[in-house]
Amino acid sequence: MKKTYIFTVTIFIIAIIYFSCFSGEVYGGDGFTQKDRELLIELRVKMTEIDKRFEQVDKRFEQMFNFLWIITGIFTAIMVGNIGFAYWDRRTIIKKAKDELLLK
Repeated sequence: MKKTYIFTVTIFIIAIIYFSCFSGEVYGGDGFTQKDRELLIELRVKMTEIDKRFEQVDKRFEQMFNFLWIITGIFTAIMVGNIGFAYWDRRTIIKKAKDELLLK
């Protein structure tokens, strides 16, 4: 009888200590304190700000790639024009040289 009494009291004391340490005042039902909840809210706000910044950076990269395509197109047009002009100029000079050679 004495052993069961000591065992019951021990279990009762352990239960009191357990419930007093983990009461609803300090922890919520899920184990987070109020400070933990506030930190999670701040983290969520920071993550949305970071997501917005990544979207801005993505838009900027898209603008840069569009600009690079424009620059590539301009360079190609200039090179084609330059090569075309050189071909036309050489053809014209050779034609005039032949005409002059045949006239003499």
